Amino acid sequence: MVQREAQRDIVVRFEGVAFSYGDIPVLENVHFHIHRGEFIALVGPNGAGKSTVLKLILGLEKPNQGGIQILGKGPEEARERIGYIPQHADHDPSFPISVREVVRMGRLRGFQRFRPEDEEAVDRALAQVEVEDLAFRPFSALSGGQRRRVLVARALAAEPEILVMDEPTTNMDAESESRLYKTLGKLKGSTTILIVTHDTEFVSALTDRVLCVGKRAKDGKAHALVQHRTMRIAESPPELYGGQVAKVLHEEALPEDSCCIEVSSNVGGKL
Repeated sequence: MVQREAQRDIVVRFEGVAFSYGDIPVLENVHFHIHRGEFIALVGPNGAGKSTVLKLILGLEKPNQGGIQILGKGPEEARERIGYIPQHADHDPSFPISVREVVRMGRLRGFQRFRPEDEEAVDRALAQVEVEDLAFRPFSALSGGQRRRVLVARALAAEPEILVMDEPTTNMDAESESRLYKTLGKLKGSTTILIVTHDTEFVSALTDRVLCVGKRAKDGKAHALVQHRTMRIAESPPELYGGQVAKVLHEEALPEDSCCIEVSSNVGGKL
């Protein structure tokens, strides 16, 4: 197993990254990398720097120091190969757009017309998140949880190599959340998944490693990033992470720039 893990590509790499907004330092000397097919949770309280890490991955901000590589390229060059689901997606409820049309937007490439393979990708994405029965309903008529699942389908329609989800269960009911994590479980291993959450104690049991932002660096100013293992909880509440929950082991910090080879291959880390 270790040999097979060692051969997996590194798709996200931060090396000595520092970032500040003007004179306000946010991140300092951040090191980590993510292998293809890993399921990673980025956790931390509000204002800790999680959104900044996302912006750096997406190429929306540039580091003041250090280097970032996404899929072997600079973040801006790799952006089209990332599926991003924001925490909040504004929409005009009066705009007449169907669920299928929203998902089809994930296939937009400039002024290129939609091709048969685009429609096939839309069909697969709708089926993956189990919303094919909603395909021709108005997007504005859906519940909050249904809309989130449709936005996930939109990202999947682009067939991304990396899926980034910011607080993916916002406005989701227990059933929608369970369906979402069922979908992510099927994607794990083929698609690299990064989920951002403010819950610092518990994550989905699908999680391989936790990247924790929020602890102050040695100078007490910028935030550092620490990696942790997880431990699967045998009896989990069904309304949380689809009933498959892992506890973040904050007392066990992984070595700087640790990788998945050092983590148990079992779902959710240590069992």
